[in-house]
Formats: sequence, C-alpha cells, structure tokens
Amino acid sequence: MFDLSPAPLDAATLRRQQMADASGGFVCFEGWVRNHNDGRDVRGLQYEAYEALALSEGQRIIDEALQKFAIRSARCQHRIGALEIGELAVWVGTDAAHRDAAFKACRYIIDEVKKRVPIWKKELYADGDTTWVDCREQET
Repeated sequence: MFDLSPAPLDAATLRRQQMADASGGFVCFEGWVRNHNDGRDVRGLQYEAYEALALSEGQRIIDEALQKFAIRSARCQHRIGALEIGELAVWVGTDAAHRDAAFKACRYIIDEVKKRVPIWKKELYADGDTTWVDCREQET
C-alpha cells in the first residue's frame, strides 16, 4: 500500500500494522526532516504532490516490489504539507519470511519513490530564503 498523509506519521503504528506471524524479518526506512542541506541551515520543509499520479505510481512501485522480491507485504507512506525539523517525512516497511528479501525490497521501494513519484519539497532556510527541490534523483 502507498499513501500520502497531511498528518504526522506514527512509525510505531505503521510497524504494528506491518507485523505478521508468517514473517521472520521486517525492515523499515524512516526519512526525517534534517536541519541542514548543502551547507545551509534548514528550519522546515513543505511537501507537495501531484496526488492522483503520486498515488498510482507509488502503488505501482509497491506492486513491483511484491513481484520482484519474496516479501509478504510492503507499505510506504509519504507526508505532504508543512513539516518541522525532526518530523518523519517518509516511511517504508517490508516484511518477509527471510531478511534478505525484506532488505532488498525496502531499498528498492525508497529508491524508486524518489525517482518516479511526483513529490516535491520546498526547503525553508533559517535566513528566510526558500528553494523548491525536486525530490527525484538527478541523472548524472
């Protein structure tokens, strides 16, 4: 399941929802808002998304992970709206009978979300300046 949330994410609740007796391994990735980027002091972020496309592409990524890796389930939630330093911006969880598949699937999901899902962030700097940052990885 892929979802966007304007409300704060609760990692403990997401983890409990992911747990299953059939799973021997659980892996999660948590992305938090940090207080700096490229040598600048950051005071917060603003995430925006093209919601319909973000939801469909995000779900496509989850479905791909379920097909590519021997996992039982996968979930990704990404915040939208205003976030403060230390807030959880994205959460990915995977579970499987064995750890290797869960690790690989979790990495695949976060990497593909960053590349393909239309979510953008605006960094709010301590000096009052702001910059929109495309959250997808840049080709080099």
